[in-house]
Amino acid sequence: MHRAIAERIPEGKRVAIGVYREREDYDKKVVKAAKLCNFAKVVVVDEGENTEKRLLDMVEKGEVDAAVRGTARASKMIAELKRRGYEFVRIALLETFYGKLFLLSPVGVDEGKSLAEKIMIVEEAKKMALKLGMNDKVAFLAGGRLGDVGRSEEVDRTLAEAELLAKICGGVNREILLEDVEEDIIIPPNGIIGNYIFRAMCYLGGGREYGAYYAKLPFTLIDTSRAQSAEGYLRALALAAVMSE
Repeated sequence: MHRAIAERIPEGKRVAIGVYREREDYDKKVVKAAKLCNFAKVVVVDEGENTEKRLLDMVEKGEVDAAVRGTARASKMIAELKRRGYEFVRIALLETFYGKLFLLSPVGVDEGKSLAEKIMIVEEAKKMALKLGMNDKVAFLAGGRLGDVGRSEEVDRTLAEAELLAKICGGVNREILLEDVEEDIIIPPNGIIGNYIFRAMCYLGGGREYGAYYAKLPFTLIDTSRAQSAEGYLRALALAAVMSE
């Protein structure tokens, strides 16, 4: 776990984490993470088809300080949040193989489709960055370089949008040059690309995932990938404890 996160973990937090057995080993990773956790009281929520609802009930009613999705179903969790009338954006905390922490959003395949949603993401990501001791500077990504204008309507659109967002939000248009990013907040053109960045870095490139914070909710909820390891769920528990302060 990155030192910057470990140093911010408060004591005595109660954190719930969900289990849904879509695959044979899905419960084992969550249980192992709960046993490894020495910084919070972890409550494993394992209620089958009712897991997502129970997890939200617990954090919504204040029975726990924060909740982590674990292996509970994302689609069911999101549907339940929307049914309860909540507006939210998910912002992922990631760590590169070389130890660089950064925030990435949108990361959901159906997220970040409008300028308004991206502006909201940036506003919430800046708050999250400062809470985690990171800088709140923002890099906007596009589908190509400025020199590629005219080659593709889609590339042209993403470049224009990145340029506009940089002006509105006070960030930098880094074009497609992810390797040049110095900012701690990265905004890809859409959630599909964001999801690819996260998966390529964490599951092919040796990076680490801490989970995605559900910003704008009146309680602390952390999303996680079901492909995560027990150590990954432990990092998500840490992020949940930190963000619940």
